[in-house]
Amino acid sequence: MKAHAQKTQKAQTHTTRRNTYREDEALEETLSWHDIGRIFQYMKPYVGKVVKVVLAVLVMSVIVLAVPYASRIIIDQTIPHKNISQLLWICGTLLAIIVVYELCLRYRTIHIVEIGQLILTDMRRDIFTHIQTLPFSYFDSRPHGKILVRVVYYVNTLSDTLSSGLVNVISDLFLIVFTLIIMFVLDWRLTLWSLILFPILLVMVRVIQHFQHIAYQRLSNKQSNLNAFIHEAIAGVKTTQSFAREKTQYHNFQDQQGTVRHYWMNAQYLEFLMWPSVQIISTCTIALIYYLGIMKLGGVHPTTGILIAFIAYLNNFWNPIIDIGNFYNQLITCSAYLERIFETMDIKPEITDKPNAQPLPRIKGKVDFNDVTFRYENPGPLILKHVDFHVKPGQTIAFVGPTGAGKSTIVSLISRFYDVTGGSVMIDGHDVRDVTLQSLRSQEGVMQQDTFIFSSTVRDNIRYGKLDATDEQIEAAAKAVDADGFIRGLPHGYDTVMEEQGATLSAGQRQLVAFARTMLADPRILILDEATSDIDTKTEEALQNGIRQLLKGRTSFVIAHRLSTIIHADQIYYIDHGQIVEHGTHQELLQHKGAYWKLFESQYTALNASSK
Repeated sequence: MKAHAQKTQKAQTHTTRRNTYREDEALEETLSWHDIGRIFQYMKPYVGKVVKVVLAVLVMSVIVLAVPYASRIIIDQTIPHKNISQLLWICGTLLAIIVVYELCLRYRTIHIVEIGQLILTDMRRDIFTHIQTLPFSYFDSRPHGKILVRVVYYVNTLSDTLSSGLVNVISDLFLIVFTLIIMFVLDWRLTLWSLILFPILLVMVRVIQHFQHIAYQRLSNKQSNLNAFIHEAIAGVKTTQSFAREKTQYHNFQDQQGTVRHYWMNAQYLEFLMWPSVQIISTCTIALIYYLGIMKLGGVHPTTGILIAFIAYLNNFWNPIIDIGNFYNQLITCSAYLERIFETMDIKPEITDKPNAQPLPRIKGKVDFNDVTFRYENPGPLILKHVDFHVKPGQTIAFVGPTGAGKSTIVSLISRFYDVTGGSVMIDGHDVRDVTLQSLRSQEGVMQQDTFIFSSTVRDNIRYGKLDATDEQIEAAAKAVDADGFIRGLPHGYDTVMEEQGATLSAGQRQLVAFARTMLADPRILILDEATSDIDTKTEEALQNGIRQLLKGRTSFVIAHRLSTIIHADQIYYIDHGQIVEHGTHQELLQHKGAYWKLFESQYTALNASSK
């Protein structure tokens, strides 16, 4: 438990640590039996299915044990006495149990795969659901490719182990125990001689597994790095082609996959030491038993039937050992991936509902920042310093200032994407930390600069704002923000299927679709974070009426570098170095001739210069 607590704490510290495809993630040097034990928690819902499979496996094991004993009877009794009726009876029985064996084998094969896939489905569901609750800092601190590889590749790698390994190892252990019992019954001296090399095997397995575990951990790191690089390279392919850097990316890719190949081969060298080790010891043991049995040495005097049956049982003993060795190989491989999967699942969301959190009633839109301070990491620099302002319902508030001043951080606190370090953020008198996240965010609409378009129809992308919206409501929302015109000009209008991230649309068109989505949601508080930055001046002018409709009747917070979009705001706050430098209406701030006036003058001068 202590080790698990330390691992969980380490996972928490990794949440905000920056990482790229060039950097390996931290490793646990030992095999975590705690992680392996957690797999069994996923088996609990399917205990009934597992029990049935185990019963089928046990029937198969009994049949396997019965065949050598039947051979011993035939060789020592039936053939010497020429008992034809007994021979026919034994052969008929063997035929019947072989049919039963094959039926059990079919049942086991089908249902083991089913159980394994059910477990993988549950595990993939849990990690995907958990990832959606993690803070922005988790996604900011690591490449998305490294996150993706955990949900897809690492979980898929567990398939064989969960599909056959866990159940088969039960069969193998059963077979080993009962084989040993029968071997002792047949000849206890031969059995002891058979186990003389077993301690050597245990030592070899222990040594190999230590180095193999480390090898597969390092391999998982390199595979994660490669996946992160590929994800980044695909996302940035337009930039690569624009600067003609295909050869550079090619060499980077070759370096990454060459590293993966190197660590893969190292892991394979170690993995293939296990099977030959067991096979060599098994062969030496069988040769020793043949020698002792034939030469009548070591105090053993077996009959021919007992010797042949004993060798068969010895194979029944060593074959499961080999299978368990192979399973152990799989377990070591999977443990490196389980470590990554459960490390992610052990990260606690930074922003969660309090135990006594209450739903936020339908809000009017009063927002109060009461002496708010904020830092992303503790210890770390203050991003916001004693920010204090108060907004009445229905007002439009604009934030302007240099990049990195803290404008986006302020609006992120309203939606509680982060918690304040000091002070409080209140909505209609409710501290945002005291209400449920769902009731808070469902009444807010956030539009950011990086608009995300899903791979679906335009209609479905807009409907994302209100899942039960009718087609008429969707089209009305699009018309309100002046998006209806260009949508109807698409090949299939509202039913046009968008490519990934809306690649077939211009940046401005993507923003218009996002505006329609937000309009449809009808939020009580609206946040526009550089939402018009990718829209050209002509489109922006056409959109102004739609924006006014969007802002009407709701409390709105607008961040914009283009001052033309916020001159009608009720209050404009100039933010610099995490503090409110000045605030007022557009006219009041111009008359004050402070920081806002300088910004306005510089934009006005630049606009005049570009128009000449």
